[in-house]
Amino acid sequence: MVESRSFSELRKVLEDMNPADIAEQMAEIEDDKSLVIVFRLLPKEQAAEVFAYLEPEEQQRIVGRISDRELANIVNEMFVDDAVDFTEEMPANIVKRVLQSADPDTRKAINQLLKYPENSAGSLMTTELLRFKSEWTVAAALNYVRRCCGELASITYAFVTDESRHLSGVVSLKEVLAEDDDRLISEIMDDDVIYATTTEDQADVAERFKKYDVVSMPVVDGEMRLVGLITIDDVVDVMEEETTEDIYKMAAMAPIEDSYMSTSVFTLAKKRVVWLLVLMVSATFTGLIITKFEDMLKTVAILTSFIPMLMDTSGNAGSQASVSVIRALVLGEVHFSSILRVIWKEFRVSIIVGICVAIVNFARIIVCYYIGMYPVGEGQSIFLVAGVVSLTLMLAVICAKFVGCTLPLLADKVKLDPALMASPMITTIVDAVSLLVYFGIASLILIK
Repeated sequence: MVESRSFSELRKVLEDMNPADIAEQMAEIEDDKSLVIVFRLLPKEQAAEVFAYLEPEEQQRIVGRISDRELANIVNEMFVDDAVDFTEEMPANIVKRVLQSADPDTRKAINQLLKYPENSAGSLMTTELLRFKSEWTVAAALNYVRRCCGELASITYAFVTDESRHLSGVVSLKEVLAEDDDRLISEIMDDDVIYATTTEDQADVAERFKKYDVVSMPVVDGEMRLVGLITIDDVVDVMEEETTEDIYKMAAMAPIEDSYMSTSVFTLAKKRVVWLLVLMVSATFTGLIITKFEDMLKTVAILTSFIPMLMDTSGNAGSQASVSVIRALVLGEVHFSSILRVIWKEFRVSIIVGICVAIVNFARIIVCYYIGMYPVGEGQSIFLVAGVVSLTLMLAVICAKFVGCTLPLLADKVKLDPALMASPMITTIVDAVSLLVYFGIASLILIK
């Protein structure tokens, strides 16, 4: 439609679309001029909503081609928390334009929120909330809602304060509508309020949203004065961000700040190479163990063919345990005080798993021997070899599960991110342990 200049038809189509869907379509427009044309076809309020859904790359492309007046209209129509998110992602020259273009009240609110620590409840909140005074009647409260509801981020709940803005209660709009006009807000409010403080970590706030199953939460300062509101849409973004960060760490990578496609090759390489170097150097111990038992491998050469399988299986077993425990830590299901219970649970799991893989592995080796895949040296019994490998496999799984479940708990105890103790780190440790067990058993049984 843009290419054929069917602008009136396109405007009608856009009016009926959800802002999130419009943003998704606009992200696929590669030409900056066409992108701005589509954006300018949107009504002022809808444009602000769509802009909040766009990725920082598209936002920057649009800002670079619109006037200061148009930018002011966008910023002034956006909710303050969305405007803050936008400015935090923009270069300094664009931030300067945003602050100069915004009206005084919006500028003041943005500057106020930018002062809070990154990833804190204060940086996450909006100042546009529904606030009732405790001495108001229901009629006065409803009149207030009618006057200002269009400017608020959420009107599901109203937060009740005294004259000094101290938070004293919460009341749902549903409850207010059900009451007589002359009832006081103080008579129907609930004084047991779930709230966050401005300096509290956003991950803790997200956990409280989940625990109490709320859709919004008031934010107070150190003196219990109501200063803002956090809504569920921002918490969903926090959960996604925290989960993404853990996934990167569990894969031995430093988290990236931008999207994958917009991150440069050099940045991606820099985020990955450090941990690869650490893991590569730590694998030196595995090489030293194999070198130490080189004579044994020459005597019973078939042992060499089982090393990759042992290392892979034990590494995977350790990763399973570590991922399970890390996830349980994130969800608050276990703590360091639960370490003995966790070890006992994983020990029983490892016994069952170890026996299963050992039996299947023993049968596999015997079958492969009889079809000629595993030649055994003179004077050596395939049953002894299969027994050594299978016994090692079972013990390696038990050791791997123990390492995999304890390291994340120990990391959490010393205030490190448990996600650091995930697959790559566990695998490196377990590889060395499984080789020591393997060669130890083989030296006792196979070497005369």
